[in-house]
Amino acid sequence: MREFKKSSKLDNVLYDVRGPVVEEADRMIARGIEVLKLNIGNPAPFGFHAPEEVISDMADNLRESEGYSNSKGVWAARKAIMQYAQNLNIPNLSMDDIYTGNGASELINLAMSALLDDGDEILIPAPDYPLWTACATLAGGKVVHYICDEQSEWNPDLDDMEKKINDRTKAIVIINPNNPTGAVYPRDLLERIVEIARRHQLIIFSDEIYDRLLMDGYQHTSIASLAPDLFCVTFSGLSKSHMIAGFRIGWMVLSGNKDMARDYIEGIKMLSSMRLCSNVPAQSIVQTALGGTQSVKGYVNETGRVTRQRDFIYKRINEIPGLSVVKPKAAFYCFPKIDVEKFNIHDDMQFAYDLLKKEHVLLVQGTGFNWIAPDHFRIVYLPRRSVLGEACDKIEDFLSTYQQV
Repeated sequence: MREFKKSSKLDNVLYDVRGPVVEEADRMIARGIEVLKLNIGNPAPFGFHAPEEVISDMADNLRESEGYSNSKGVWAARKAIMQYAQNLNIPNLSMDDIYTGNGASELINLAMSALLDDGDEILIPAPDYPLWTACATLAGGKVVHYICDEQSEWNPDLDDMEKKINDRTKAIVIINPNNPTGAVYPRDLLERIVEIARRHQLIIFSDEIYDRLLMDGYQHTSIASLAPDLFCVTFSGLSKSHMIAGFRIGWMVLSGNKDMARDYIEGIKMLSSMRLCSNVPAQSIVQTALGGTQSVKGYVNETGRVTRQRDFIYKRINEIPGLSVVKPKAAFYCFPKIDVEKFNIHDDMQFAYDLLKKEHVLLVQGTGFNWIAPDHFRIVYLPRRSVLGEACDKIEDFLSTYQQV
C-alpha cells in the first residue's frame, strides 16, 4: 500500500495548534469530564460579544458580499484601515498599501512566504506568538530568537537583538502589545529598535493586533510611525478588539520607504492574488467597527471586566508558592514563572499534561511560545473571576505536592 506523508517542509515547523495536551483535554471532555480552559484567546465562549451594530451591518451586507472582492479587499474597508493607520501616524500610505486577510494570521504567512529564501534569517522575539516562527520556518527562513527580558517588564533585550544580526538577516519582528506576556513597549525603546533596523537596513514587521486593549493608561505607539525611511509592515485586525475572532478579518499595512522593497511588494501582490480575496462579509464591517464607538474601551478601563480579571489573576498567581508573574499592561494573557527547582520541572509540556490530568485545568506551556526554558506557562484570563479563582485554587493544590519525575 502506498503511504502518503506530510511534506518535509513541515519537519522543522514546531507550531501545533492541537498538541498532546489539547488532544488529551478533548478526550477528557468527550468522556464527560469538565475542563477549565485557559489555553486560547477566544473571547466568545466567555461571554464577550461583538457590538450589535457590527452584527447588524454584516447581516445587511450579506447580499452584496456574495462575490469576490479585489484581492486586497473592498474599497470601503481598505479606506477605513488606511485612515486608521494614518491616525496612528504611519507615514507614506496609499490605498495600494492596504491588504485585508482572513485574520492577521493569513497575512503573516503571506508576508513570510513572499520574503524568505532558504537560509535567510529573521529576528523574532522569545517568547513569541508561535505562528510567526512557524510561518518563517515554513517559508525556508532561519528564525533567530532574541530575548525579551522578564526583569525589564518583558521588554526586548536590544543588546541581544543586535548581536544576533548578520549579513543574512532580513527583518526584525516585534509583537507589541505582546502575546503571551501582555507587555507594551515604550516609545524610547521602539526608537532604539528603529535605530538598529536603520543601521542594518532591515525590514520591520510589527504585530499590533492588541493595540486597542491597553490598561492602566498605557499608550501604544506604532513603530512604523517612527521609521519613515525604512520599510515597515504593520499587522492588526478586529478579532480581539471587537471580540469577533471567528469572523476572520485582519489587515496588513505597508509603509515607509517602499523603494527598498519594490520586488518584495510584487511578491506580496502575487500571493495576495493567488488566494483571490479574503472573507468579503467580514470586510463589510471594517468601516463600522473602526469608525463607531470602540466598545472595547469599556472592557479595559479601570472598572472594566478585562482589567478586573487581570488584577485578580495577577494578585492570585503571585500568592501561590513557587509562582510569580509580571503584571500585564495589555491584551488578556499573563506569563507566570515557575520555580523549576522547587518542583523539579525539566519538561513544561509534561507539567501542563500532569496539571490537566489531575486538576482538569488546561493551559499552554511556555516553550509552546518558543521560550528558552521550561519555566513559564501562559494563562488566558478571559473567563470570569469565579472561574479564574477556581482554576488558581486547583493550580495551587496541584503544586502543593507536585514533583516532576
